[in-house]
Formats: sequence, structure tokens, C-alpha cells
Amino acid sequence: MIQPTADTKPIANIIKTMNSGIAFYQEAKQKVEDGTHTGFFNRMIDAKAEAVFELQPYAVKETGDLVNGDDTMVEARKAYTKIADKLTSNSTAFTYVEQLEEVEDRVLEEIDTALKKELPDNCEATLIRVQKRMKECHDEMRMLKTNVVE
Repeated sequence: MIQPTADTKPIANIIKTMNSGIAFYQEAKQKVEDGTHTGFFNRMIDAKAEAVFELQPYAVKETGDLVNGDDTMVEARKAYTKIADKLTSNSTAFTYVEQLEEVEDRVLEEIDTALKKELPDNCEATLIRVQKRMKECHDEMRMLKTNVVE
């Protein structure tokens, strides 16, 4: 299990994780040649982009500026996936879906970490709504993972 980022800017960390997740899903769309997966990946991208938009005002309060960065752990997972895809006998779809499900785990861990901190009421309410949508994304990804052939 990946440990959440230990930082005093939890909303910014969530946004960075989601930004990396969006980029990873976009890369997966290029690599996985299956229309079913493309539609699924687009839904995940849209859900994360919407969440970033909703959380950005709170991140600005944390950091003083818009958050545009990436999460180092997700970026490392992307690099690993490229290598694993070339070296394993698993299908490209399986390799990407397996790693993207781990990204969904990371997003939820970052949200859980943030919700343990003291947040303004409106931020906490927004984060709880985002958490619900991200759990749905996670569950959908887990289901896809069980249906993808290695």
C-alpha cells in the first residue's frame, strides 16, 4: 500500500495526485487499443478534472496559488508501467488497468488523510462529495481489473 503524502497541504496533495492520474489515464488511452477502455478512461479523466476544479479554490487558500504539479509516486508508477508493459507477458490493457487501480487507491488515501485534518466546513463538505465520486471511480476500476485478461 502506498503511504499518503505527509504534508501540511492536504488539498494540494490531492490535486497533484489527481493531476498525475489524469495524465496517466490519458497515456493509457494511447497505449490500450480497446474502445471500451477508452470510454472508461475518459470517465475517470472527467471525474478527476471536475474534482480538481472543485478543490482548487481550497488549494489556493492553502498554497496561495493554483496547484498544477504532479505526484511523485504516481509518476513513478507511470514509469514502472511503461517498463512492465515491455517486459511482461501480460496484456497492455491488464498492465495499465492494474496500475491505474493503484492510482485510485492513492487518490482515496490522500482524501482520507485530508479528512483527518482540520478543514473549513465548506471544504470538508466538498471533499466528502469528491470522496464519494472517487470511491465510485475506484470501484469501477477494480471491477474492470477483474474483467481484463492477463
